[in-house]
Amino acid sequence: MRATRLFILGALADGGPMHGHKIRAAAQIDRVELWADIKPGSLYGALRRMADEGVVEVVRTEQEGNLPARTVYGITGKGRAELVSVIRSVLSDTRFRPDPIQLVLLHHGEITPDELRTAARQRRDSYAAQLGFWRNLRVEADPYLSRLEAVAFDHTLMRLETEVAWHDRLLAELADGAGPS
Repeated sequence: MRATRLFILGALADGGPMHGHKIRAAAQIDRVELWADIKPGSLYGALRRMADEGVVEVVRTEQEGNLPARTVYGITGKGRAELVSVIRSVLSDTRFRPDPIQLVLLHHGEITPDELRTAARQRRDSYAAQLGFWRNLRVEADPYLSRLEAVAFDHTLMRLETEVAWHDRLLAELADGAGPS
């Protein structure tokens, strides 16, 4: 929920008052689901909850033609303070989040060595495919990126490159000899 709040509050702080559909469209254009665990469809419910909390407020209702009326939201003073608080919270959160694959490797004896090798290869190939996707996306986006947006892309690329390299090492260990010991 922290990422959703950050996105909504940031969008309203940067773009001024807007309705939920416009915020959702901005999320889709920015492809926020790639950067954070945000589902564009969840933004409407979050907006209503945030209005109840007083961090955003209803500014007006608009209606164009026969389209349904749309509620336009703006960020409040309390919302601006919350935005700064969430930004600081994200910047200070350096918790290393473990990957359950480490637990799998501790209990690998429950599956066959072939199953473990196959799963490791599939994971590696999945990370490699994601890396290819992100590299292509980076090339396409490059002319439009600010310097800090380019750094954000590079962060994702580096994380994926590390996953591929680690899986290559795991596969080499699994191939070396009869299997896991």
